[in-house]
Parts: sequence; C-alpha cells; structure tokens
Amino acid sequence: MNSGGSFIQEMLVLYLIALLGFIVRKRGILNEHADEVLTQLVLYITLPSLILFSLDIPFSIHVIHELLWLIFMSIYILVISILLAAKMRKSSTLPEHQKKVYEGLTIFGNQGFIGYAVSFILLKEQGIVYLTMFNICYLILIWSYGIHIFTKTKDKINWRKIFWNPGIIATFTGLIVLFLPYSWPQFISKPLESIGKMTIPLSMMMIGSLLAKVNYKEVPLLLKNVYLWKSAMTKLIFIPLCLLLFITLKAPFSLLMIAIIISGMPSAPTISFYAQKYGGDTIFASTGVLLTTLLCLLTIPLLYFLLSILY
Repeated sequence: MNSGGSFIQEMLVLYLIALLGFIVRKRGILNEHADEVLTQLVLYITLPSLILFSLDIPFSIHVIHELLWLIFMSIYILVISILLAAKMRKSSTLPEHQKKVYEGLTIFGNQGFIGYAVSFILLKEQGIVYLTMFNICYLILIWSYGIHIFTKTKDKINWRKIFWNPGIIATFTGLIVLFLPYSWPQFISKPLESIGKMTIPLSMMMIGSLLAKVNYKEVPLLLKNVYLWKSAMTKLIFIPLCLLLFITLKAPFSLLMIAIIISGMPSAPTISFYAQKYGGDTIFASTGVLLTTLLCLLTIPLLYFLLSILY
C-alpha cells in the first residue's frame, strides 16, 4: 500500500492528465468527436486488454476467498445504494425528468475509468484484479437497472447488450483464464500489458475532455440545487462509509480498501448518456457528474486517510 504522501503524488498525476485533456479539448486540439473516440478506444480495446492481462494470475483457494469477499461487499453496497437512492427520489420535489437522473447519479459511480486509475495507484496490477472482481455485479446492474430507472419498463432492457459488451466479455474471459491451469502465452500477454496500461492516461484525458464540454454558464444556477449536493455527499461519502461494517467482519484490508474507495467514485458519465437517450435532464446529469468529479479530488484522499487511521 502507498504511503499518504505517495498516494497524493500519484493522485496529482491523474488530475494533471485530466487537466491536460480539459486544455486540449478547450483549445480544439481534440475536436467534438474526441470523447466518442476516446470512449470507444478505452471501452473496446484498452480496458478489456487491461482486465485480461491483470486476471492472468496463478489460481489458488486464496483467490476464491478474495473473489467471494469482493462479490459479497459489492452486492451489499449496491443494495444499499439502490434502496437509499429510491427513498431519496421518492422524497424529492424534483420534476420527473430530473428524478430519474437524481437516482442514477446516487447509485452509479465512475468505476470503469477513474476507478481503474485509482485502483492501479493503490495496489498496481493487484488493484486491477480486485476491482475487476468487485465490478462484476456493478457492470450487470448499470446495463440493466440503470436503464430501468429511466424507462421503468422491463421490455426495453436489451439483455443481449448487457452480456454482450466488451467489459463483461473481458471480465468473464479473464475469470475463465484465472481458474484454468494455463496462462496467456508471452506473445499475447505482452501486447495485452502494453495496450492495457494505456487505459489509465486515456481515461483521465477523457474525463478532462468531458468536463470541457459542460456549459458553465448554466452551472452556477444548478449548483444552487440542494438535491445535487445531497446526491454528491451520499455518493462520495455516506455510501462508501457503509462498508466500514466489514472491519468488524475481519475483511482483508486490501479488499476493503478497494471496495470503499471505489464505492466513493464520482457519479458515472453513463448517467448523462442515459439521460440523453431516454428523456432525462442532460444538463442536470452533466452538472451532477461535474460536481462529484471535482469534489472527489478531496473525498478520495479523505477516504484513504480515514481507512489508514482505522487500520
């Protein structure tokens, strides 16, 4: 595990890469198609490569033990998030097209982009292994319940799309390799490693580029909306702290650290995509993502230091 100073230094590197993405998008070096290209590149090429490379580790009973811990913690925190977000949506006075977004922002975090970058900082390749295991239930949920929040009709859920996307395919392929007594041959493993490690800088550049697209003239008005702040504080602080229960259950520290830090990721940009596609308030969604992404500069180190003190 990194020391506090080392962790902050590594996080600053991530923020600087995101700042670079913001600047080059504002200056027009990256054009209006850049976000789509970066997203496709990460989702379809670099992230699956990173998952496949990271899961190529020797199988043992210890690995099964870690997998069960991570899946158990993932289900626990997702259930809490869903119940809490549903209650917050019901008690809010927002218009319906914002209620959908409010619920989605509270449940779903940016576990596929910033999550992988932070996990790599914390535990290098081992962090990617743990996050991949922790994300199995999340990936299925965001492609199913995430859409259901906006449509409220099950017949619109494309189950084939849920299980036939690169993140799910790479995860389950990697798990198969993990449980088999074989490893990738060197001529496959090396390219997977080289391509996979592009995920971290590309992801952060994409975050910066996405932030550059926000219409900042409308942000100050929306930032006065108390519900955006409620969602942000719930997503970034309250939900991850619910996992502290696992300290009493003697969960291994490295696993609990990944679970808590990743559960405190900023709201997922996917919610903005869903809002645009299914009739939600896209400006409200983009502002929610922007707010949590900026606040996480403080809350992620805060969660890290809190865990360090408790352990």
